[in-house]
Amino acid sequence: MRSSILVPLAAGLLAFPFTGVRNALSVFAVACAAVFLLHVYRTATVVAFRESADGSIDRLRGLLSTLAPYLRSSAALSIISIIFLILPILLNDYYRDILTLTGMYIVLALGLNIIVGQAGLLNLGYVAFYAVGAYTYAILSTRFGLSFWPGLFVGALTAGAAATLLGFVTLRLRGDYFAIVTLGLGEITRIVLNNWSSLTGGPNGIARIGRPMIGGYVLSSTFDFYYLIVLIVAVTIYAVHRLMFSRIGRAWIAIRGDEVAAEAMGINTFRLKLLAFVLGSAWAGLTGVFFAAKMAFVSPESFTFFESVMILCMVVLGGMGSIPGIILGAFLLIALPEVFRDFQDYRMLAFGVALVLMMIFRPQGLLGAVKK
Repeated sequence: MRSSILVPLAAGLLAFPFTGVRNALSVFAVACAAVFLLHVYRTATVVAFRESADGSIDRLRGLLSTLAPYLRSSAALSIISIIFLILPILLNDYYRDILTLTGMYIVLALGLNIIVGQAGLLNLGYVAFYAVGAYTYAILSTRFGLSFWPGLFVGALTAGAAATLLGFVTLRLRGDYFAIVTLGLGEITRIVLNNWSSLTGGPNGIARIGRPMIGGYVLSSTFDFYYLIVLIVAVTIYAVHRLMFSRIGRAWIAIRGDEVAAEAMGINTFRLKLLAFVLGSAWAGLTGVFFAAKMAFVSPESFTFFESVMILCMVVLGGMGSIPGIILGAFLLIALPEVFRDFQDYRMLAFGVALVLMMIFRPQGLLGAVKK
């Protein structure tokens, strides 16, 4: 333990010339806390706590499995639907907007789950396809008068086409190499959006994007967008569930487990990885269209690398391959921090500590999919 203090001390000394005394002490304190947690983790008490926590979560999962047939019944689905229909009436515009934002991230995380959780492809530039969908609809709406409903399909198809072109070139790479390529893609997309002013408006973005319309009614209130995103989330959950438990979903799991063995068993790994990449990106493009229509404005600042990290954290935190886990991850990372906005100076600190503890005690996620 005495030698472990050298690591925080070195971190503080290295930070001192660049950050000053106060920030260097903060770095030293955080490093000390990390070393202490690592030391405590190695003790028998924490090992017992970890086993107890795993047992509690497993019992919770067993209870959910027991209740699953009842939750899938028509009566239970009707009750859940009624709750989601009545809920916005009991809330103000602020909380309705938070729930709408959470719904958007649920769709994005479910789309990324196809790529990361099912096929095992680490995509660090997922926000690029989110931006492609948003800007496709923004350009077509402001310049050619394209309405929202066909714009949903056009945005999804454009993002899927971009993923197809990229996938043909990069999907023969594996592991970290593919992750680095997608990371570069996300940054290249943001730079292009910032500098191609004649098409994207540059840093000023694109304004006055068309809102969704049903008949002659324009969807513009928080009520309208809440119910619209609930519909999109329901369709996404149904589609992703069907994919996960299909023959294609089983093949994706085999590729994620051992690509060489899957290929030896006759699975066309390249084609199925490309399919996962395209489908996941298409859902990002569709969500981008919804975002552009809701805000009526898009700019490059909405599509930073941090967005990709947040969506990936939702998948990892909730549990890769678990739809309920991903929904829980989206609520924990989007809705919960908004509720505690009064403590916004400490939100990112709490977020970082939670992820570290998650990787130590529950690396498979809160509700990770049960292996079959």
